[in-house]
Amino acid sequence: MIGNSLIDTTRVRRLGLVAMVSALLVSGCTRPQPGAEFNDPFEEQNRAVHAENVALDRTLFGGGRKDKKPFLPEPVADGLINVAENLGTPSDALNSLLQFRLKPALTNTLRFAINSTLGIGGIFDPASEMGLYAEETDFGETLHVWGAPEGAFLVLPVMGPTTERDLAGTVVDAVIDPLGLLTEAPESTYITGIKLAGKVLKRQKYGDAVDSVIYDSADSYAQMRLIYLQNRHFELGIEADVIDPYEDPYAN
Repeated sequence: MIGNSLIDTTRVRRLGLVAMVSALLVSGCTRPQPGAEFNDPFEEQNRAVHAENVALDRTLFGGGRKDKKPFLPEPVADGLINVAENLGTPSDALNSLLQFRLKPALTNTLRFAINSTLGIGGIFDPASEMGLYAEETDFGETLHVWGAPEGAFLVLPVMGPTTERDLAGTVVDAVIDPLGLLTEAPESTYITGIKLAGKVLKRQKYGDAVDSVIYDSADSYAQMRLIYLQNRHFELGIEADVIDPYEDPYAN
C-alpha cells in the first residue's frame, strides 16, 4: 500500500510538472512575422537538422534506393502497426474528453475494448467493421482547441517536423498516456517499444510517398514543411490553407 501510494504521488507530481512545462512552452510560442508565408524563424537550424535526418534515413532505411527491401513482410508489418495504433487509442479517448468531444471519446473507448479482445490485442480491427472508426487526436490538438497558438515550425532530430505547440503536446501525451499511467515495468516498456516499432514500420508502409517528398523534390525541406503544415491544418480543421492530403491533386 505504501509503495503504491508513493508511486501515485510521484505520478501526480510528474503530471503537474509536465503541465507546468507545457504551459510555459505554449506561452512562449513564437509569433509569425507579418507577411511571412510560414512561421519558420529557425529555418537555418531546421534545414541543418533536416539534412541530418535525411542522411539517417538513407543509412537506416535505404531511403531513395529503388532496391531497398522491407523490414518485415507486409502482413506482419500491418499487424504490428495495428497493435501500436490500438495502444494509442486510450490516449485518443482522453484527449477527446479534454476537448469536450464526448462522442469520439466513447468511440475510441469502445474501439479499444473491442479490438483488444475480439481483435486479439489490436492485430485485427473488428471495431471498424462494426462502424466504429478511429478518431485519432493528440494533446497538440487539445491545445489548439483550448486556443493555444501554433508557434514556429520546427524540425527535430529523428522525430522530424512539428510545431512549438505540437512539441508541447507530444511531451504531455508521453506522460498522461492512460496505459503508461496504469502499467509498470516491464509492461510499460513493452508498450513503448511496440509504439516505436509501429512508427518505424510506417516508414516501410508509406515508403514511396516519403521518398517522393524527400528524394524527388528540388527542395525537400520546403516540400516537407508545406505538406506537414497543410496536413496538420487539415487535421485541425483550420480553414486558411486546408487541403485534403489524400485528395489526388491531378484529378479533374
